[in-house]
Amino acid sequence: MSVDIAAEVGFADGGFRLRVVSTLAAPATGVFGPSGAGKTTLLQLIAGLVRPAVGRVVVDGEVLDDTAAGIHVPVHRRRIGVVFQHGRLLPHLSVDGNLRYGERLLAAAQRRIGYADVVALLALGPLLARRPATLSGGERQRVALGRALLASPRLLLLDEPLAGLDGGLKRQILPFLRRVHSALGIPTIHVSHDLGEVLQLTTDLLLLEGGAVVARGTVAQLAAQPEHLGRLHDLGLVNALPGTVAGHAPEDGLTSVTLGAERTVLTALRDEPVGTACVLLIRPADLVLARTRVVAISMQNQWLGRVVSITGTVTRTVVAVDVGVTLLVEISRRAVAELELAPGAPVWCLCKAQSVLVT
Repeated sequence: MSVDIAAEVGFADGGFRLRVVSTLAAPATGVFGPSGAGKTTLLQLIAGLVRPAVGRVVVDGEVLDDTAAGIHVPVHRRRIGVVFQHGRLLPHLSVDGNLRYGERLLAAAQRRIGYADVVALLALGPLLARRPATLSGGERQRVALGRALLASPRLLLLDEPLAGLDGGLKRQILPFLRRVHSALGIPTIHVSHDLGEVLQLTTDLLLLEGGAVVARGTVAQLAAQPEHLGRLHDLGLVNALPGTVAGHAPEDGLTSVTLGAERTVLTALRDEPVGTACVLLIRPADLVLARTRVVAISMQNQWLGRVVSITGTVTRTVVAVDVGVTLLVEISRRAVAELELAPGAPVWCLCKAQSVLVT
């Protein structure tokens, strides 16, 4: 599925304007940027909650907005699910009632996602009889996600669904979002001001600033552009690496996680079962580079790779290193010179097990 947008949204007060010409492709696109960049307005445009002043919006080949032709498909006919920051559950209904509300939006013959499947997928069984006021923030977001899924959407829009949740709740919700991706395969556009959050769900990124698209690509591609390096850092630049729990060594206080077929990462001891899919988060500043393997050091992770690119600004330098996956490493310009780093140079990446966050 693709979402093709060539439109401008303006408001009557003459203030903020959004101008977007882009194609957002399946299976997932992450839209990020600072507050006020136009991220929520973009989702509202796709969902039909705001109308373009000029232009077209096309989803999966269907024209939803075309100002020249006078076309505007209303929200309820777009078959697009939206999960907002605060869930927006109906307070007078139980969790079961909220879920069924989403299901009732479609005729039985049009329902592609079953009630029992969603309840199981999002672990909502123990919550069904409760009212929204008794739920935690994370529980409310799971219910809101379930309600959106039960409308069998062809496209799912996530508008800052984790904003306002503490770190622990975010780590609870993110695996559910990844599970929805893998189990149901619904194309998704995920909006956030937190780059690290977006990177746990997608590798296709779109950066919005001031109501315009200023960059598009993977995080490595964006980080290779000096003009975007500062913004990426401010929004939480991080290495997000999908992996699988491979084993535990309680006597050493370590868990091993495999990346792809060969690469193994050691983390602080976890309790997830072997075989569990996860995402590893490593801050670029927590990685260390060396030209030779280092012995007699506490860093448990050492991976041999090659320098892909070096991107520098006045205040920071990021080195992209291919170790089987691409790692972004933040070091000083002096370190680049002293290590004689250049594209193609062999280099060792080092990292403490305790610096690897598992979600």
